[in-house]
Amino acid sequence: MPRRERRVQLLESALEVFVAQGYHAAAMDDIAERAGVSKPVLYQHFPSKLDLYLALLEQSCTAIIDNCRQALESTEDNRQRVDATMKVFYEYVANDSGAFRLVFESDLTNEPAVREQVERVTTECADIIARVIHGDTGLPDEAARLLAVSLVGMAQVSARFWLSETAGIDRQQAADLVSRLAWRGIRGYPRSDDQPVD
Repeated sequence: MPRRERRVQLLESALEVFVAQGYHAAAMDDIAERAGVSKPVLYQHFPSKLDLYLALLEQSCTAIIDNCRQALESTEDNRQRVDATMKVFYEYVANDSGAFRLVFESDLTNEPAVREQVERVTTECADIIARVIHGDTGLPDEAARLLAVSLVGMAQVSARFWLSETAGIDRQQAADLVSRLAWRGIRGYPRSDDQPVD
């Protein structure tokens, strides 16, 4: 198998094991067995369990950030932007792979490299959103950033809560509810060119 394809296969197998067992309980033996390879083959691609975990975590964090960026760039309509961005987080936590557990429920956040990756989701998503808020409202960078971090926090926390606590509400309905709440708050900041707010 070509090296690149083997790496993808190993990451997929590792994701299944880490999601099911957590970092500390997962063993490289389990991951190699799941992938159908020998342990030496696994170590050729990833020198340690932490390296493997960090590769998965980086991949997962980058996916959320890229999806957030695409959601914001998909339209110029701010209400639709809020809606699309909120849905990114709900779709992510609802994904069957369970990858969100690596990002939002990691049992390894005392490890600086892991914490840095996890914090990157909030930081980079908030940076993207803050640029839109600043551009539209003319608010100072610090104020735009605070609002952006608040929106990201609302999306992350509510999506995780929905997944674990609100089985009676489907994903679309849950994302719509929280999106409306976010929109009602953020639309109170008028556009800097004094255009009427939708």
